[in-house]
Amino acid sequence: MKSQRPDKTCSALPDGWRCQSLLELFEHLPGVQFWVKDRAGRYLVMNRACLQDHGFTEVAEAFGQTDGELSPWHIAAQFQMDDERVLKGQSIMNRIELVGRFDHTAVWCVTDKVPLHDECGRIVGTAGVARPLGRRAEFLATADTSMARALEYLRERVSLPVRNAELARHAGVSLRVLERRFRESFFLSPQQYLRRLRVRMACHPLVYSEQSIAEIAAAHGFCDQSHFGREFRRETGMTPREYRSRFRTAEQ
Repeated sequence: MKSQRPDKTCSALPDGWRCQSLLELFEHLPGVQFWVKDRAGRYLVMNRACLQDHGFTEVAEAFGQTDGELSPWHIAAQFQMDDERVLKGQSIMNRIELVGRFDHTAVWCVTDKVPLHDECGRIVGTAGVARPLGRRAEFLATADTSMARALEYLRERVSLPVRNAELARHAGVSLRVLERRFRESFFLSPQQYLRRLRVRMACHPLVYSEQSIAEIAAAHGFCDQSHFGREFRRETGMTPREYRSRFRTAEQ
C-alpha cells in the first residue's frame, strides 16, 4: 500500500529545513548522498547523488515516498529500523554498512543519521548523509582507522568464528579499547555486531538466491539452521522462511 503523500507546500518540518540553501551544501559533493524524511519516513529532500542512487532525475519523483517504495524490501527494513532508533533521539554516526541501490547492486558506505527538532524541541523527522567507501586505502582513511580495520576484518570472515582478542590484535588496539569503541559506535559488543552483520548479509541470498536456508546459515557463520533461525528472528522479528516468503513476493 502506497503511503499518503505529504503536501509539498506544507511539510511537517520547520521552515529552515524546507529552504534550498541547506540542500545546496550537498548538491555538488560527488557521491555524497543527503536526505530529509518526516516522522512517517517519507522523503522530503534529496540531493542529486541520492536521487541518482534511487534512479530518479527530479525531486518531485521521490517526494513523499518511503524506503519501502524505493528500495528492495530487505534493505528498506534495515533503514526503517534505523529511523525508529533516530526518532527516539539517538544519532547514528560513522556507521560503515552496505547500502543498496535501485538496480539491486550495493556499495559500502559511511552513514550518519540525526533527529530533527522543531522550535519546541520535538522530534519531527530525520536527516542523513552517506558517503561511499571505494578502494581499501579510502576505507582505512576513515576517522577511526582501528574501527575500519576491525569492521573490514569481520566482513571478510563473516562465515568464520572470530574471537574478540583476535579482532583487537588486527585492529591494533587493546581488547578493552575495542569493546569500548564498539559500544560507543553501535551500542553493541563486537560479538553482537558480528551476529547482526551475519543476519544482514544473509538477507540478500534469502531474497535473491535459490540456496536452502541451511546452506545460507552455513555460509554466514551459523552452526546450524536452528541457530540461524533464532538469531535471525531476534534481529528481524521474522524467521528466515517468513522473511524469504514476504520479501521475495514483494520483489516480484
